[in-house]
Amino acid sequence: QAGRFARDPAPGRARSDGRYARPNMMRGGSPGCAARHARRPDRNGSYGFTLIELLITVAIVAILAAATLPLAELVSKRARENELRVALRDLRTGIDAYKRAVDEGRIPKRVDDNGYPPTLEVLVEGVLDPKSPRRSLIYFMRRMPRNPLWTDPTTPAARTWGLRSYASSFDNPRNGEDVYDVFVPSDAVGLNGVPYREW
Repeated sequence: QAGRFARDPAPGRARSDGRYARPNMMRGGSPGCAARHARRPDRNGSYGFTLIELLITVAIVAILAAATLPLAELVSKRARENELRVALRDLRTGIDAYKRAVDEGRIPKRVDDNGYPPTLEVLVEGVLDPKSPRRSLIYFMRRMPRNPLWTDPTTPAARTWGLRSYASSFDNPRNGEDVYDVFVPSDAVGLNGVPYREW
């Protein structure tokens, strides 16, 4: 019994029974110390997060959110600009189709008339075809596109565009007796560096 409780010799030296004593793994910097200071499970047996880990996670999420917001705004602006290009193309196609119908004699023309539509609404509402035996209407657009940069949703679609008459210039577009072209009534600049008014 006395030999059983006798103090072991220094690590690496032989004991009285011929075996070598193992190093004490519980001393500073040893795996035993790490195990002693390891995270302990809670009452449910699961391991939680420390305050430092939560703060680091929140900081990483904030950095990712700050980097994602400008990208989301860029994607949204690019989508609106694509919609704007389509709307301008459709409007100008409808205006040109109206002018072509006037030149072909399908729409009556006054002496002082340039042949362009008097309003944008007439492109959707249609005009009477004098050559049709059924007195049918000629339509130039299925619907009136809205300016995607216009912020007031209650404004009628045709009123969200700037109108340029045939008598006005490109640099100084003004409304008049006809609609020669449309433009965006905004001083903002697109992603391509060109002001929306010049699109």
